[in-house]
Amino acid sequence: MKNFKDLAQYSLGDFIHQSPFDFFVRPLHGESLRSDFPVDVKESNGAYIVHANLPGIKKEDISISIDNDQFTISATVDQFDQKKENEKIIQSERYHGYVSRTIRLPQTIDKSTSTAVYENGVLEIELVKERKKGARNLEIK
Repeated sequence: MKNFKDLAQYSLGDFIHQSPFDFFVRPLHGESLRSDFPVDVKESNGAYIVHANLPGIKKEDISISIDNDQFTISATVDQFDQKKENEKIIQSERYHGYVSRTIRLPQTIDKSTSTAVYENGVLEIELVKERKKGARNLEIK
């Protein structure tokens, strides 16, 4: 268990946003990826623009699903240390996990025209709003 001096460097947000196990078990080679990840959503010109930070994750390990007015971004995370030539690893903390975020939007999304690009650890998604079908008159027979 960590001593008080180690605990003092963390904010209340660290306790709230992380699993209790994440606080006490951390990899030695860096911070573990939180169970969620930062996402920004903006509305612009008939679409929602989403930016999600997913550093160190391969494009093929990211999945986006759209269901009416909500979307889900999920990813498999593999952070493994690589052994270099003439190097002896004494201990390596391996991390493997799954992260996911689901966000509901005010309007239904058009799946057929929405797009996504992943570059430099940032996923950018353009979720085009589905056009509202206007009222129509029914023919009376």
